[in-house]
Amino acid sequence: MDDKVLRKLFSGFIHIHILHHAKEEAIFGAWMLEELREHGYTIGPGTLYPILHGMESDGLLVREDRNVDGKIRKYYSATEKGEVILREARDKAYELFKEIKD
Repeated sequence: MDDKVLRKLFSGFIHIHILHHAKEEAIFGAWMLEELREHGYTIGPGTLYPILHGMESDGLLVREDRNVDGKIRKYYSATEKGEVILREARDKAYELFKEIKD
């Protein structure tokens, strides 16, 4: 298999996954890495954190720094724009799934 091609393809899925969870509740990187691993995505912090920062720059996520046990942890939540994009992505993903499921 061509890992580079799969990584490009799955990048969009990862973005949608992040938006989904960030809409439900604030997320942080280490938790999101574990959540993605549970769904078969093998990415590391060097891949995830630039995605989170990019999504923040694009206005899809907002970051809040919290002190957790004396360390600053960055939590991300979906913005209103992020929630709109998530709804659009869900609609497109559902349409695609219906087309390719057989």
